[in-house]
Amino acid sequence: MSAAPLLNTEPAPIVACTVSRDVSNFDLLIEDMEVELGENWGDISFDDAILFFSQPEAQKLEFIAIAIDAEDEAQIPRISSIISTAKAKGIRVILIAEEVSPIALHQLLRLGADDFVPYPLPSGALHEAIIRLGQVEKPVLGSADSVKPSATGGHDGVVLPVHGLAGGVGATTFAVNLAWELATMGEAAKKTGAQSPRVCLLDFDFQYGSTSTYLDLQRRENVFEMLSDATHLDAETFMQALVTFEDRLHVLTAPADMLPLDIVSGEDVTRIVELARQNFDFVVIDMPSTVVSWTETVLNLAHVYFALMELDMRSAQNTLRMIRALKSESLPVEKLRYVLNRAPKFTDLTGKARVKRLAESLDISIEVQLSDGGKQVTQSNDHGVPLASTAGKLPLRKEIQKLAQSIAELNRSLEAAQA
Repeated sequence: MSAAPLLNTEPAPIVACTVSRDVSNFDLLIEDMEVELGENWGDISFDDAILFFSQPEAQKLEFIAIAIDAEDEAQIPRISSIISTAKAKGIRVILIAEEVSPIALHQLLRLGADDFVPYPLPSGALHEAIIRLGQVEKPVLGSADSVKPSATGGHDGVVLPVHGLAGGVGATTFAVNLAWELATMGEAAKKTGAQSPRVCLLDFDFQYGSTSTYLDLQRRENVFEMLSDATHLDAETFMQALVTFEDRLHVLTAPADMLPLDIVSGEDVTRIVELARQNFDFVVIDMPSTVVSWTETVLNLAHVYFALMELDMRSAQNTLRMIRALKSESLPVEKLRYVLNRAPKFTDLTGKARVKRLAESLDISIEVQLSDGGKQVTQSNDHGVPLASTAGKLPLRKEIQKLAQSIAELNRSLEAAQA
């Protein structure tokens, strides 16, 4: 027997570290790290982290997983320093958080954490986060944070506005997650050799738009400049106003400051939407609940106009008002597709009967019913990530995913028929 193996005492290189107050509080994280990395990971405390980054052993670090809970909120400044130092060293950061306030979590994510996973860890969540890190090119120190979107042209995108018929019916949540599901269908497309769809999300609620909050994106000052001079808007200016979420979804956020909804005219809105159509396959528009002069413009440009409602009297009355207003102006009311959010469960026969009576009384067809996502929706929105990342098995997420797939399949069949 050769003695060579006995002479190989070189320790396994450390490619990742957990950083925590006490890693024993995160036993599921320990198990997942061992499954993913074997012996090629270590654990350091908050006190030792910054010092460790300057050691030779840290040169091969690919990422760190910072694990925090509610007791660590008092140490947010120290944790912020750890994230900043890691990013300066070119080390990626995964944030593992349990019962941390949205404000604290938002602050840490804005410092440059590359991914977020809630604790207790959902099955396979850490593995998926590590895979996502590998799909993003490692930043070069001193370079721009990300590649700016560029105008490609040659597209004829499907326009999908989303309009909440009452406050708090979940229109923005629906718009954000529908856009994300459309954008991530590219993973399945790669397996068949098909080209990944390009998706753009436009936040047209210039006063209270929150798509940037739900995706943890920075609001850009040039959005206001673009809206102020939309008459002379060109493709390059439009693309420069967009920000990207995980290099898949392009977003036009609401302006940083509250603006009047009539800052743009119908012609301006047409110009913006047409530029989006020319550069993307799907254009999802988060509309303000208020009906304004250019709502008619968006309705005419839309292929399908989603109208979200709930099973209550205010939604019923507002739906009736909307239908009357559109019919009085001879607008294409047939483009509206009614979506009932927080719909009754399958076993709730009384609730199902109420849905049927609602549809009959308004003389409409409720084609999509979405289940109540509960606290997981609020947590996902506060953390600034889509439901697919935090609650992939949630029935609501699966329903939106199924809807996105049906939209894409219908679009492909229409394109094939026209070819």
